[in-house]
Amino acid sequence: LSNGDNNPINIAIANQYPYKIAIKIIDELPVQFQKRDFVIDATIESGKSREFNYTVRPVERGEYHFGSLNVYVSSFLGFIERRYLFDADAMAPTYPSFLQMRKYELMAFTNKLKDYGMKKIRRIGHTMEFEQIKDYVPGDDVRNINWKASAKRGQLMLNQYQDEKSQPVYSVIDKGRVMKMPFEGMKLIDYAINATLVISNIALKKGDKAGMFGFSDRISNQVVAQKRASQMNLILETLYNVDTDFKESDFSRLYIDVKRKITNRSLLLLYTNFETLDALHRQLPYLQAIAKNHLLVIIFFENTELKEMLIEEVDTTREIFDKTIAEKFIYEKKL
Repeated sequence: LSNGDNNPINIAIANQYPYKIAIKIIDELPVQFQKRDFVIDATIESGKSREFNYTVRPVERGEYHFGSLNVYVSSFLGFIERRYLFDADAMAPTYPSFLQMRKYELMAFTNKLKDYGMKKIRRIGHTMEFEQIKDYVPGDDVRNINWKASAKRGQLMLNQYQDEKSQPVYSVIDKGRVMKMPFEGMKLIDYAINATLVISNIALKKGDKAGMFGFSDRISNQVVAQKRASQMNLILETLYNVDTDFKESDFSRLYIDVKRKITNRSLLLLYTNFETLDALHRQLPYLQAIAKNHLLVIIFFENTELKEMLIEEVDTTREIFDKTIAEKFIYEKKL
């Protein structure tokens, strides 16, 4: 199952009786869904088959144990009913959202990104990753002429450069208590995990190195940025076991560990959350220190439930007070 997504479940039933039957399907769903009234009523003609579909949306990673699939069969008059049991005790592991991973992977390799506000722009200058020395042709940038090679060959030779690839891209997930906050049935850390899976997959497809690690009072769940074939599966299995704790996130320890363990300049995507300016200012010196050696992008979360409070009509003093506090939090988040 894909965490946070609507996962389709298909049931195929074939009627081998010589007459039309009425069926009642009761699937014993995992306890995490807390659904005890699941039932499908239908009829099937003799010798025919039918498929029935429903969806489940898990909001936690882990093992989901289904009970038995109960199919109650009765004749059309309904005097006699027989129960069939199928697929008892089936287990479905729930992984980070691989459905979103496939969706955004497709977007990354199509030419329709302008629909999402992205467009190609003319690149000024060039990157400095050397590719080869080639013959000079009119129109080439004369600043890239290799004079030593030109002297040896007796003709103008040019250094050719290519786009920089194989750059390390690390997703850094805050595992502290601020990421325990629930939002639309999932914890903030689950949204960070799903985004990490998507971005790591695209980075590998584009030729870069993808890695990740989590931190709270120390770094854990580390996957070193590599470009090997098994890297995506390794990241997926590591994300499967990442969860929050109730510890205070230590950004000073994060700075020390990043400086010690990540020696090459890398793109660091840091998933955390700041609800107030004071919380940000306490950690800002460490973030600025990390940004001196790496390209650091801080990703935190917008509380859309507060925005919904702003558009609601208020009547009582308590509601006016709540709306005022919501405006204050939204303003601080913008700052």
